[in-house]
Amino acid sequence: MKPTRPILVALILGTALAGCNNRGELVVDQGVGVTAVRTACPAVGVPDYTGDVTTFRTSGATTADQIDVVANITNVRSSCNESGEKVYSEATFDVLARRTDTRGARTVELPYFSTVLQGGSAVQAKRIGTVSITFADGQERAQASGKAGAFVDRAAATLPAEIREKITRRRKPGDPDAALDPLADPQVRAAVQRATFELLVGFQLTQDQLAYNATR
Repeated sequence: MKPTRPILVALILGTALAGCNNRGELVVDQGVGVTAVRTACPAVGVPDYTGDVTTFRTSGATTADQIDVVANITNVRSSCNESGEKVYSEATFDVLARRTDTRGARTVELPYFSTVLQGGSAVQAKRIGTVSITFADGQERAQASGKAGAFVDRAAATLPAEIREKITRRRKPGDPDAALDPLADPQVRAAVQRATFELLVGFQLTQDQLAYNATR
């Protein structure tokens, strides 16, 4: 799950609508309309360029012969409990790592962030965690798991009644806006954006590591 927006998260952190069901389904039993079903659970993903990290044996070196450890975040999974006024969302993920020097047992600590974004840009919360990768003597590859959780206010993630009515009301043939996408209305689009939350996870990269990911 990887948002298409560029890397502004990693820069301001230290970076969609929530999942929809039946989006765009036409209703024809009483005129023409659109049914939109929305959840208060935040979308979960990995921002561009933050799902991989490369460390080097020599500070400032970025050539292939100096690579020490390469790791990537994969298999991101999410769960959500939206039964209360505070919606709890949790993301779990695996970290796959490979080292170039397999001599001796070794543990590598890799920092990662989790952040809650509202409206695609407003940071509501951020936490830093660490995942430990342990290599046995002679072992080239190793794996570990990480987890991040966050609470989102249900009221903030819920569309106002008048906006829901604009999106879901039945439209009859001949109505001036019968063929128009409700999200084309700037007021509707802005309200949907305000009520949209994301839980994003990625490696907590340095500026140099981020630049390396963006240019390789």
